[in-house]
Amino acid sequence: MNDFIYSAPTKVHFGKDKELEVGKIIKGYNPTKVMIHFGGTSAKKSGLLDRVIKVLDDEDIKHVEFGGVKPNPELSLVREGIELCHKENVDFILAVGGGSVMDSAKDIANGVANPDIDVWDFSLGNAIPRKTLNKGCILTLSAAGSEMSHSCVITNAETKDKRGYSCPCNHMNFAIENPELTYSVSQYQTACGTVDISMHTIERFFMPGEDTYLTDDIAIAVIRNALSAGKKSYDEPTNYEARANMMWASSLAHNGLTNCGREFQLTVHQLEHEISGLYPDVAHGAGLAALWCSWARYVYKTNISRWLKYSKEVWNIDINYEHPEETIIKAIDAQEEFYKSIGMPTNIKDLGVKKEDLEYLADRCTRGKTRILSGYKELGYKEILDIYNMAF
Repeated sequence: MNDFIYSAPTKVHFGKDKELEVGKIIKGYNPTKVMIHFGGTSAKKSGLLDRVIKVLDDEDIKHVEFGGVKPNPELSLVREGIELCHKENVDFILAVGGGSVMDSAKDIANGVANPDIDVWDFSLGNAIPRKTLNKGCILTLSAAGSEMSHSCVITNAETKDKRGYSCPCNHMNFAIENPELTYSVSQYQTACGTVDISMHTIERFFMPGEDTYLTDDIAIAVIRNALSAGKKSYDEPTNYEARANMMWASSLAHNGLTNCGREFQLTVHQLEHEISGLYPDVAHGAGLAALWCSWARYVYKTNISRWLKYSKEVWNIDINYEHPEETIIKAIDAQEEFYKSIGMPTNIKDLGVKKEDLEYLADRCTRGKTRILSGYKELGYKEILDIYNMAF
C-alpha cells in the first residue's frame, strides 16, 4: 500500500428538505454577501431558486444571483463571475446545481481570492490557488462528485481546451444533498450520472497499487451500488432509496476514499475531456461510456488478476482459470450491455466525433506528444490514438 494523506473536509447535510436549512448554515460563516450560482432555467422552474432566496432573506443574508452555467462550464462565465464578486463584495458562493455549476463556483472562488493570478493559470497548472472564498452547494444532479472532491474542470471555449486541476482550495465547505431534488432529472442525464459516478471509482480501481484490500472492498461496494442504484433511478425516477444511494455514491466515488493507497489518475476521463472540449455538446458521462469498453479491451492484459477480481466481484462472473481472458471479456461485454440498457453510447461515432479528428484528439491529450497517461499500461500518443480508433 502506498503512503497517502486523506482529507474530506466537506460537511454533508443529507436528507429531505435539507436545502431549507441553507440560510442558517451559511449564516455561520458570517458572509457579507452571497453569490447564488446556478445553471439554466431548471432551478427557477422547479421553484428551488425561490426557496433558496427566501431562506436567505429570512436570515437577512444579502445575496446576488448569477446564472448561465452550461454543461462543460466555460472560462468566460468564470471571468464574469469574478468581476461580479468584486463589484458586489461577495465573500461566499452558493452553487445550486450539478457538477458544472459547482466547478464554475470553485473557479470563481479561487479567482476572487487570488486577484493577482489569471484564473486560467490554475487550469493550466501554471499556478496553485493559495486562498479561496467560502463556498457550499445544493446538489441537484448525482454525477460529478464535485460536491466532495478537490477537483475542478473548466473549458476554454476559445482554445477548445478542457482542463482539470486539483487542490485543497477546491473543497466545498458544505454540501446539501436532498435526493428528492433529483427526481426531475431526465433519464438521459440520470444515465450519464450513473456512468460518471461508477467511472470515478472504476478508474481508481485500475490504477497501480498493491495490498489495498480495504480500499478495494470499499471501491467495489461503491461501484456495485452506483450501477444498481443508477439503473433503478433510470427505471423509477421517483424512487427515493435509489436516488439517495446514487447521490451518496456520487460523493464517495470522488472524494478520494476509493483510491487510498493507490496511484491516482482518471485516464479515461482524460481521453473524454478532449472529446467534450472539441465537441462541447457531448455529455461527459456519455463520452465516458463511449470510450471505456475500448480502453478496457486495450489494457486488460497488463493485470489479469485484478481484472478477474473486477469480473467476479462487480459482474458476478465465475472465473475460468484455464482461460482467464474469457472471463474478463465477458465482464467487459456485460458492462457494455449495461450501458446500452440505459441508453448510453458505446462508440464515439455516435457522439458525432469525426474520424479525421482522432489524431488531433490524441495529440491534444498528450499535450503535443509530451505527456504519458499513467496506469498498469501507460498510454502515449500511439496508444491513445489506438483506443480512439477502437472506440470509433
